[in-house]
Amino acid sequence: MIKHIVWFTLKEEAEGASAADNASKMVAILRDLDGKIPSLKTLDVSMEFASTTTEDVQVILLSSHDDEAGLADYANHPLHLECVDFIKKVISSRKAIDFVV
Repeated sequence: MIKHIVWFTLKEEAEGASAADNASKMVAILRDLDGKIPSLKTLDVSMEFASTTTEDVQVILLSSHDDEAGLADYANHPLHLECVDFIKKVISSRKAIDFVV
């Protein structure tokens, strides 16, 4: 199984909205993917962080996939690519880690 973690920092303002508004929209559109992409086994998305968080992050995503091929299928799925189109417009940085469990 592959776990895919992505964390995003957003621009202060983009697409006519604040970072907080865009973070809310990101969470909503990403959560909407749940159950719609066969290779996406689990999905957690949040913009709420514990006080112990040490990274400058506004949105985090954790997904799981059977294997690297499943992760690639998710990454290239048309519904995911629609999300990516919006996300690229509103973020200032993206970091990702993929690991095997």
